[in-house]
Amino acid sequence: MNEALLRSLTPGVLAVLVRRGADFAAAEDAVQDALVEALRVWTVDPPRDAKGWLVTVAWRKFLDATRADTARRRREDRVEEEPVPGPAPAVDDTLQLYFLCAHPSLTPASAVALTLRAVGGLTTRQIAQAYLVPEATMAQRISRAKRTVSTVRFDRPGDVATVLRVLYLVFNEGYSGDVDLAAEAIRLTRQLAARVDHPEVAGLLALMLLHHARRAARTAPDGGLVPLAEQDRGRWDTASIAEGVRILQAALARDRLGEFQAQAAIAALHADAPTAGETDWPQIVEWYDELARLTDSPVVRLNRAVAVGEADGPRAGLAALAGLDASLPRHAAVAAYLHERDGDPETAARLYTEAAHQAPNLAERDHLTRQAARLNARRGR
Repeated sequence: MNEALLRSLTPGVLAVLVRRGADFAAAEDAVQDALVEALRVWTVDPPRDAKGWLVTVAWRKFLDATRADTARRRREDRVEEEPVPGPAPAVDDTLQLYFLCAHPSLTPASAVALTLRAVGGLTTRQIAQAYLVPEATMAQRISRAKRTVSTVRFDRPGDVATVLRVLYLVFNEGYSGDVDLAAEAIRLTRQLAARVDHPEVAGLLALMLLHHARRAARTAPDGGLVPLAEQDRGRWDTASIAEGVRILQAALARDRLGEFQAQAAIAALHADAPTAGETDWPQIVEWYDELARLTDSPVVRLNRAVAVGEADGPRAGLAALAGLDASLPRHAAVAAYLHERDGDPETAARLYTEAAHQAPNLAERDHLTRQAARLNARRGR
């Protein structure tokens, strides 16, 4: 297999798809899927016309993805913009598709990736960012998952834990503003909670409701990002907060703690504080300790460093940050915030600028750029 040939053909194939009417991002995804297919097929059956083969396969994959996206959007159109508290509506087939994609023949990571791509409508790039892996690696993982499920029977649906992980990631993408899927994720999680009596299902639903309750206050009129501490708490959805807290309390009472319940407990403590200054940071640190024990996640430990900085001072937060990999997403942003609170605006401004270059979306990049500019202006630069 001549990978150099594939790389040389990629721009031309991409240009053909764009000329045929594909938007650039969708065309990139389709070409990438075609390249993965070529790596699998060409070793044993090389085509006579390599570029023509790639164009044909990429265009077919683009059409398949477009049809899937159209079907998903039709489902989303039936959902109101904001989730309504109360019983789940009639169950459609979407949740069943989530279970089918979470097939036992797949590893949990592959099942999640496949479901996010095929049913959730996320791009390969978004999924790769969620998993902190290169886009090419995720494309190969999804392609292998597709090949695996194409040869198995779907009479053994996947487990609840995998479906919960998918719903959580779909909600996070929707909540970030890149893809408006948050309400759809809540709708499906309500359906799952109505079908499955498990505290972690309830924990995830509570977590979604508590985060979604703050959605209206997360952005300024100009579209800029508003940090939690600066949000107008009068704009928070108190009905969703009350429902989320009620669901969480019932789940915690069963004494089967899981990561989604722990995350929801942290969100509930933020929601319970009348002002940012009245937040119970020591208790939040305790919940992050529980969450770190449950997940051993470096991202959890990164968020814990912020909480430690609020509870015990910025020096303690920086000490908690010191043992973490600096390449973690948002590591530079956290370090910048803690250095600013510690009275080091020069280091903070440099780190805010670094964080802006690494930001996963435009709103976050603009916010971090403004933070750096504010500090530089204060220092007369």
